[in-house]
Amino acid sequence: MIRTAALAYIRDRRLLQTRSTGKDVFYMAGGKIDPGETPESALHREIREELGVGAVEVAELGIFEAEAYGHAPGTRLHMTCFLGELTEEPRPSGEIAELRYFTLAEYRAMDHVAPGSLLVFQRLHALGLIDA
Repeated sequence: MIRTAALAYIRDRRLLQTRSTGKDVFYMAGGKIDPGETPESALHREIREELGVGAVEVAELGIFEAEAYGHAPGTRLHMTCFLGELTEEPRPSGEIAELRYFTLAEYRAMDHVAPGSLLVFQRLHALGLIDA
């Protein structure tokens, strides 16, 4: 089981996704929870590392479990996802090569999608927060 914390940052009814250097799939901004960290403290650390900004007004959206994309078959993802705002305009930093905003349909149309991210897109669309 891979435990992660992720940020659902929405702008113009589109959800922010990040692509790591050398990867072909976009994921939620965030990352693995280190031993001794809470999901929220891991979120703040990862957002600072990946986007070069702080996260504010953070509230838990939910826990999403899915197949972990890019890992051995049967590896599960346990992602605690938070809604939140950013302190500044995000920019790729660390291992992040690209940032992009997607509607549900735009993300689904990608050649490769992360199952965990897709679950978040579906939940946000059901809540009326992002476009189809």
